[in-house]
Amino acid sequence: MKQSWWHDAVVYQIYPRSFMDSNNDGIGDIPGIISRLDYLKELGVDVLWLSPVFKSPMDDNGYDISDYDDIAPEFGTLADMDRLIEQAGQRGIRILLDLVVNHSSDEHPWFQQARQSKDNPYRDFYIWRQPRADGSPPNQLRAAFAGSAWELDEATGEYYLHLFSKKQPDLNWQNPNVRTEVYAMMNRWLDRGIAGFRMDVIEMLGKVPDQEVIVNGPDLHDILQEMHQQTLAGRDTLTVGETWAATTDIAKLYSNPERKELSMVFGFDHIRLSYHPQAGKWRPKPFDLVELKQVFAHWQTELAGEGWNSLFWNNHDLARSVSIYGDEGEYRLKSAKMLATVIHGMQGTPYIYQGEEIGMTNVRFDHLEDYQDIETRNHYAEKLVEGYNHDELMAAIHTHSRDNARTPMQWDDSEYAGFSQVTPWIKVNPNYRDINVQQDRHRQDSLFRHYQQLIRLRKSHEILVYGSFELLLPEHPTVFAYLRHYQNKTLLVVNSFARETVTVELPATWQNCSCETLITNDVVRTQLPETLQLSPYESFMVILNHQ
Repeated sequence: MKQSWWHDAVVYQIYPRSFMDSNNDGIGDIPGIISRLDYLKELGVDVLWLSPVFKSPMDDNGYDISDYDDIAPEFGTLADMDRLIEQAGQRGIRILLDLVVNHSSDEHPWFQQARQSKDNPYRDFYIWRQPRADGSPPNQLRAAFAGSAWELDEATGEYYLHLFSKKQPDLNWQNPNVRTEVYAMMNRWLDRGIAGFRMDVIEMLGKVPDQEVIVNGPDLHDILQEMHQQTLAGRDTLTVGETWAATTDIAKLYSNPERKELSMVFGFDHIRLSYHPQAGKWRPKPFDLVELKQVFAHWQTELAGEGWNSLFWNNHDLARSVSIYGDEGEYRLKSAKMLATVIHGMQGTPYIYQGEEIGMTNVRFDHLEDYQDIETRNHYAEKLVEGYNHDELMAAIHTHSRDNARTPMQWDDSEYAGFSQVTPWIKVNPNYRDINVQQDRHRQDSLFRHYQQLIRLRKSHEILVYGSFELLLPEHPTVFAYLRHYQNKTLLVVNSFARETVTVELPATWQNCSCETLITNDVVRTQLPETLQLSPYESFMVILNHQ
């Protein structure tokens, strides 16, 4: 495989609204990010992915963009963005922007024009359909945030498609003028000095709404190859697509370098294991480690040599990993280190979500009114009508609401966690006095230092970047162990997901083998016994000395 700069890179995702407030209006901003660049440099990350900072009415916290070429005033100015790109670059850190082009805001000038009349030049920038004979929507398509995906525009008497909020009308990617406008915008940002894009719901660009085909439409890959040719070709960029419906075969189409589409995609098969198979995340279930291992192993082996993996537990839409896969209580730090080791030990580009490096947890607000997320509020109302009860819905919200990831970054134990000096746009997690950057940095068992060490290992051990993957103990209910092989070296990674001591027997080949510990959250090992006794949530990486 041809080596690329992002193969050994580590990406840190920032949710700007919740990262650092520099002007005390309760909302995080770009100058706030700049003020924390030295912290991010010390952590060791190579890339910052920013959730959208573009001009927006904020119906969906910036994923509804009204001007792709300007910055939302609450986040700063274009000059602030230029300063961020420059100052991050001085520290060897690149900037990745969120590309949200499946839809725009209904306040974007294109849509404002489109709804003026049926013959407006911008009408075909969006997807319009006549009502059915009885006046109802054209078909049964549902929006991700509840309700019909069609909204009637009273002025022109037609419905427009919105697969998310009704304030997020879908762009018509079948229109070459849309594509031309988007590619020009992407080039303007790339010329400004960013390193690439995280591409929001990119699998929807080829949709065929009349056939109710939303993802993986017939033109999707042609569109992405055209996008690459018009924007990315000749540039050394990183691109990652959000693809909830991607299988490994589809992921190889996206990320095979010969096809010239994207660098990689986010696959979510592992995330869905804590969702109910039919009811989804609003009826959460405990994950099964055997299934989790199978999913990771499948993605590792299927993409090997033919594509590239993105490695993550967390993002701005997901629950905090330690609350789902680890232990929020006595073993919070130890289980968080274990989860970090699982991800950073595999092949792919690891992503760290803000606060993950100090073990931030889910929040459990008592009242629905404390949640700001449009998806959470809409689904609560819809599910009540469907027969769910309040307690059941609040339990699901406590587990999987997107606001779990969006509470302010916990910097210290001062009021509002050092994020701001005024009441933030969303409440701080009440545990901020116990869980914060300042406290973690002073702990002997610091999680931040564990992440630092994992990032350094990726830079100094090619086996972590390019080694092949071999799953061990596939049926073990609580231990996730695997080998990496590269240039006559073998790396063993062992992770216990159990709250109690566990005993496992390694394959005979490695019993009584001497080893070098690269990282551990427990004891340093120089030799592997016949029977391995693992303490609660114990995790380690060792280089094995071949016998």
